[in-house]
Amino acid sequence: MIVLIDNYDSFTFNLFHYLGGLGADVAVYRNDKITADRVMTMDPDAIVLSPGPCTPNDAGICLELIAKAAQTVPVLGVCLGHQAIGQAFGGDVVRAPVQVHGKLSEIQHTGNGVFRGINGRFKATRYHSLVVERATLPEELAVTAETDDRLIMGLAHRTLAVHGVQFHPESIASEHGNLILRNFLDIATAWNASTGRRAADLRATRRLP
Repeated sequence: MIVLIDNYDSFTFNLFHYLGGLGADVAVYRNDKITADRVMTMDPDAIVLSPGPCTPNDAGICLELIAKAAQTVPVLGVCLGHQAIGQAFGGDVVRAPVQVHGKLSEIQHTGNGVFRGINGRFKATRYHSLVVERATLPEELAVTAETDDRLIMGLAHRTLAVHGVQFHPESIASEHGNLILRNFLDIATAWNASTGRRAADLRATRRLP
């Protein structure tokens, strides 16, 4: 099961439907309606942190949950969730040079991690006024995607199954969103198998009605 933390954002349910469409069993919890300890006792296959309208400091359990889960549980952060990952590992989240709301931007990337299989640049939808500051990025986090003006659009932990994207792969206007989410499920499946957590394919865990 994937635990999807809803940071009070309508895009949460886009994520829910995308992940479910990929075969994942997903349970949604609002960020102030469940504790980090409770999530950990559920022993999820992976955790997804949704977008949201606030800062990481105001995103309920997100920072605490990353601190408790990241060493063992695969984590994907989207927009606010991505910022929370950056902050949880010691980076600063600061005002972006320009606030964007529905802006379609060209994204360049490493082709690794959640971007595996994407050839060349692609367009993605951005809704944010904050960014993870590159100058304060901790050594354990690698930049995996950026805009032409070098704003961080993707992060990955160098040794853990922790990934973040600043843009919205779940937006219909974003290219390769389904592939990015599928790649995360495959990364989580491989991590869980290699660490002995479990061998289940996260793209085959959804229970049919």
